[in-house]
Amino acid sequence: MATVLLALAVISTGLYAGMMLIFLTGIMPALARLTDGEFVVAMRRINEEVPRGLFLLLFLAEVAFPVAALAVPVDDRSDTQWWLLLAGLICVVVNHLVTVAGNIPLNNALASSAAATPDSAVRAAFEGRWNRFHAVRTAFAVGGFALIVSASLS
Repeated sequence: MATVLLALAVISTGLYAGMMLIFLTGIMPALARLTDGEFVVAMRRINEEVPRGLFLLLFLAEVAFPVAALAVPVDDRSDTQWWLLLAGLICVVVNHLVTVAGNIPLNNALASSAAATPDSAVRAAFEGRWNRFHAVRTAFAVGGFALIVSASLS
């Protein structure tokens, strides 16, 4: 059971880190080339579509499987494996905290911005801050994945 949980922790953190990295390296640079109006509309649509079923499952699994892998007693688990798994879990929890405290409030502000507010002002209030938070959460997601993979190999 512990091996299965550890494998699921690797898979879920890897998928989530990959999604974060694709946004950082591909989607946001592509959206940066849009006009202000196009950018605002695109980000609103993304923020409506992404936080649904499969994403939410992955968002929760990224924390749940490492917790479960740590909670299941394993007689032959080394101290190194335990510490790597714990460090990976801490990284994915920090990723979630950044998401909840940084990116989600910006998404909500973007969604509720008044129609009378110029798109350039809406974008200026959103894009740079959102990208900075996203870079931080991506680093923690990738770091968490790397640590959990290392735990599975030790």
